[in-house]
Amino acid sequence: MTVQRLFPTLVYRGRLKQTGWRTFNSRLLRECQQLHLDDAGGRRWSAKNYPGGYTSYNSANRMHQVSPTFAELQRRLNRHVRSFAASLELDLAQRQLTMTDCWVNIMPRQVVHGLHLHPLSTISGTYYVKTPKGCAGLKFEDPRLERFMAAPPRRADSRPDNRPWVTLPAEAGTLVLFESWLRHEVPPNPVSAERISISFNYSWF
Repeated sequence: MTVQRLFPTLVYRGRLKQTGWRTFNSRLLRECQQLHLDDAGGRRWSAKNYPGGYTSYNSANRMHQVSPTFAELQRRLNRHVRSFAASLELDLAQRQLTMTDCWVNIMPRQVVHGLHLHPLSTISGTYYVKTPKGCAGLKFEDPRLERFMAAPPRRADSRPDNRPWVTLPAEAGTLVLFESWLRHEVPPNPVSAERISISFNYSWF
């Protein structure tokens, strides 16, 4: 008798670059912080929709088109997206995936990013710019969770692929990629230092 694993949910995690990433990361950090200072519209939107934190999602969400530093980030991300797409066995013979959105997130203490997905995109992801020790990770939800019926809880030592929730730690210089339909959240940041990340979408359309 065999047990097959069907319909896997794949999540990709990798380093932006093994050597020399700190210098580039410092450039990104400066631009993220400067954008926060300059983006009055984004701060107003965040005050209503992202309490306590800042995101350029509604104001400056194509940073790869306006900043050479973010354009370089896109170039460095592209190879990772291609590798993840190959793991997913996506047929991209007729059209390639293209970055459509790229924005900044700054999460001070106790700021939370609620459960959501990224509609109208194919692959989404996050690159971690600044991750103080003990800051919140990225929490993924089992996409089948709403269909569980009369299911007992999972054992505490169950494998990650059998758990209803899995949290991947946030680490500066690291990127995480996932299919855009996969719901995820960032729990409240428990530390006083800011957690800074750059989120992005790639689309096939």
